[in-house]
Amino acid sequence: MTGTKQDEKLSYEQARAELASVVEKLEAGGTSLEESLALWERGEQLAGVCQRWLDGARARIDAARQRAED
Repeated sequence: MTGTKQDEKLSYEQARAELASVVEKLEAGGTSLEESLALWERGEQLAGVCQRWLDGARARIDAARQRAED
């Protein structure tokens, strides 16, 4: 699954699992420079998806805490 439209449909867990797979492939080596660059770029996209999920979770927690204080 690639592309931003499809990435928006990924859950945090799906993105994290795919990111772990990408990291595993990069660490194993044996790929061409072009393949390594494509994996790196995909990893960056997936890291962004994960970060957006985490940022959203943080915002929800902060909002809940703020409501509880009010």
